[in-house]
Amino acid sequence: MKLVTLDRDGTINVDSDEFIKSPEEWVPLPGALEAIARLNHAGWHVAIASNQSGLGRGLFDLAALNAMHAKMNKLLAGHGGRIDAIFFCPHTPDDQCSCRKPLPGLFEQIGERFGVELKGVPVVGDTLRDIQAGYAVGCEPHLVLTGKGAGWRGRPLPETFPPGTGVHDDLAAFAEHLISRGAESR
Repeated sequence: MKLVTLDRDGTINVDSDEFIKSPEEWVPLPGALEAIARLNHAGWHVAIASNQSGLGRGLFDLAALNAMHAKMNKLLAGHGGRIDAIFFCPHTPDDQCSCRKPLPGLFEQIGERFGVELKGVPVVGDTLRDIQAGYAVGCEPHLVLTGKGAGWRGRPLPETFPPGTGVHDDLAAFAEHLISRGAESR
């Protein structure tokens, strides 16, 4: 199974330090939905692993989160794409859970759900913690320079990033990289 795991806020949609709290605030990044559709059309299954501490902080409820994901899925369907599964951590940093990135709990759930070993599965995010969580279970790390990742544009990554972290301008550039790499290996 060809599987890729994406972060949500800052990778697929615009991020906010004030949290994304409603479907109206959920706005896709340019080219992100098309990139997911391209991955799907190339045979990739797409899962999302996302910290959603706004739930635990009481900034929005599960109905609002589901409405955001319904909007994302509807817009994505318009491009011929889909998300196969969404995994999220509702906890705040004070909750000391195992599913809040940078801990690997969400990725362990993804591996169980799909029945796959995650070694070599690409993980894409806009922050170090996104990449650390996937890397902890053997995922192949990729940083996009959107969202919080924009701060790394034009700068070398520090040694705190896993070795071999791929760097891409955005999700579309990552998708192009992954699809062309697959074409080369045929």
